[in-house]
Amino acid sequence: MAEVTPRAGHPPSSWSDIPWDLAGLVLRLLPAYADRARFAAVCPQWRATARQLALPPPLPLLALPDGTFYSLPYGKPFRFPGFGCAGFKSAACGSWLIFPRDDGCYLVDPFAHATVALPPLSRVRLRPPNAVAKFVDHGNGTRIDYPYTTWMHIKDQADVPTLNKLILCSPNLVAAFVGNGRTSQILMCQPGASSWSVRAYEECKMFEDMSFYQGKLYAITVDENLLVVNISQDPSTGDPQVSRVGQVIKGDPWYPVFYANKTTDEKKLYLVESHGTLLMVRRKVWCILLEDGTVMALPGQNEFEVFQADLEHSRWVNVTTLGDDQVIFLGRRCSRAVSASQYGMSGDQIFFLDDVMENALDYFFDGESTSVGVYDMRTSEISSPLPMVWMHEMIHATWLFPRD
Repeated sequence: MAEVTPRAGHPPSSWSDIPWDLAGLVLRLLPAYADRARFAAVCPQWRATARQLALPPPLPLLALPDGTFYSLPYGKPFRFPGFGCAGFKSAACGSWLIFPRDDGCYLVDPFAHATVALPPLSRVRLRPPNAVAKFVDHGNGTRIDYPYTTWMHIKDQADVPTLNKLILCSPNLVAAFVGNGRTSQILMCQPGASSWSVRAYEECKMFEDMSFYQGKLYAITVDENLLVVNISQDPSTGDPQVSRVGQVIKGDPWYPVFYANKTTDEKKLYLVESHGTLLMVRRKVWCILLEDGTVMALPGQNEFEVFQADLEHSRWVNVTTLGDDQVIFLGRRCSRAVSASQYGMSGDQIFFLDDVMENALDYFFDGESTSVGVYDMRTSEISSPLPMVWMHEMIHATWLFPRD
């Protein structure tokens, strides 16, 4: 677009007459997605400027299942105009929301208005294809199954397996882990496929999180073991499938204990890539044991520890800082590290959500609403950056990252 220079003493007659390079300088000062969207809506010339400039992606959005979004750093909700996002079931890592439908589900990118179809969890191709759940009868009416739980035992249960996490690893690979409670299994498929693939007799794990890092899929279990998921192609269909799950780091499990004042610390684990390294974030949620035996989370009582995966020596290495330029956004559905300086933010911070439902068997919250917390790695203090709240039953509140 040709540069327009207003004559001396004559201001531009409209916003579209402002030189595009000056408009670009304004755009570079807007880290919030909502501000950039408003900028592009001013006129076609500014919309073209927004498309042409090479900018860092805006700050992530907080997405709620009723179709409202919060654009950091603002506490006022907004909706995507002309594009309904209410009713999403969950979120995949990155810019995708997951919507259920009768014959499966589909991913929606509200930024690009793109969709990807996925098969339902009821359609799973077993490996081996003739797998059948087997039991051992001891003759006294007691039947014992395998010494460990497999997919065959999960699928035979009355409850439908829950989709815990989904990653669109590449245009040709989708990975998910699903299960009941914390017993889960890894599935694979291609976008648009009619079924998922699963290793029928692979031992189910208590997966906490999963990440696609440097071309490989990694998963972390509740005992802090880091696993690598080897992927191959089905020789008959060419579809992706799990060929082997191997351990690359043996964890040194940390277990909660009850103290004399009846407090305890439950934990959550997250995997996130930062500065080209794979990190495990251990989050402690402080709770108190009530008289009826239930455990209640204490408001605002969280602590965080960060460990780097030393894959060469098969160990976790404790790190005390993320770096002055790194901020981590933690969520059960999606976590990501971003550079803080490009947004004018302070680094060495962790933004986290009270994604409580996964811990429903461990503890509950006394309040009815919650918000976003920020943990400062330098001071160990927690603050609340947004004045908004959402109801606890909105368990699918998630970070959504606009495309790079």
